[in-house]
Amino acid sequence: MPRAHVRNFRFAAAAACLAAIGFVAFYFPYATDAEPSPAETAKTIAFYQQAYTASASGNPEEELYTSVAAAAAHALQVEQNLREFITQNGLQNRKVLEIGAGQGSLQDLVVDYTGLDISPTVRRFFHKPFVLGSATALPFPNDQFDATWSVFVLEHILTPEQALREMRRVTRDGGYIYLYPAWSCSSWKADGYEARPYSDFNLIGKMVKASIPIRSSNLYHALYTAPIRTLRFISYAVSSSPTRLHYSRLTPNYEKYWMGDSDAASSIDRYEALLWFESRGDECVNCRRSPFGSITESVNDPRLIVRVRKH
Repeated sequence: MPRAHVRNFRFAAAAACLAAIGFVAFYFPYATDAEPSPAETAKTIAFYQQAYTASASGNPEEELYTSVAAAAAHALQVEQNLREFITQNGLQNRKVLEIGAGQGSLQDLVVDYTGLDISPTVRRFFHKPFVLGSATALPFPNDQFDATWSVFVLEHILTPEQALREMRRVTRDGGYIYLYPAWSCSSWKADGYEARPYSDFNLIGKMVKASIPIRSSNLYHALYTAPIRTLRFISYAVSSSPTRLHYSRLTPNYEKYWMGDSDAASSIDRYEALLWFESRGDECVNCRRSPFGSITESVNDPRLIVRVRKH
């Protein structure tokens, strides 16, 4: 190969490596839990209180939040999948907690059910025990429940690691934690880029909207998730301590609910959450190992089902 071609190849390879490093550095989940301000907490509570108050208004625009959630639950077969989980693990008559219970649509799947939500306006939906409270400060003693589940909730919590810590605390040894959030939420949902026309945006906004099909693709996502997951696994493997949950902090839109997850506060990778549990000795029951036995991989299942191992 001519020397000029070798130099060009080396230059291109170096440029590609630098670009990859920059790409990973840009998307790396730097955030860890920081105590929200009283104002942030108050905004969060007010938003969900209003969302469930509006669900009885009869106005389709005001009921968008609950109708989007209901449509997503139906499309993703949330109830059917949860029924299968309950049956497979013999939980029909065991003590179960739902965190972020919303309108209580899952309360009759088990006999001994308790629902918890941050919004006082959902109490009217429950004929089984309901507790007003926060996922980050559960008002229950240790080891109270045989299973804890949470659907479409974790990504809306300002301090998601604290929520995981609390879920694990109230779930007994050998019990189950069933998580089905929207993993890896996109930052552009807060401004409704996918739901609004181009005419709503200035030039930069139009460019952001035009880029969404590329940025939403599996290939684009893999370009940064694969190396980031490798880095996080290495950190987990060489450490003898439980990991911190790393995620990307989002700015939830509490003024205008444009579309699903406009109110998301955290973008969390499923693999990151998995490492968090595994580093504490817990077992993922819907995951598989790589051929090398070292890296836990996801099956084609967005849920994270964990069996708690405290001893």
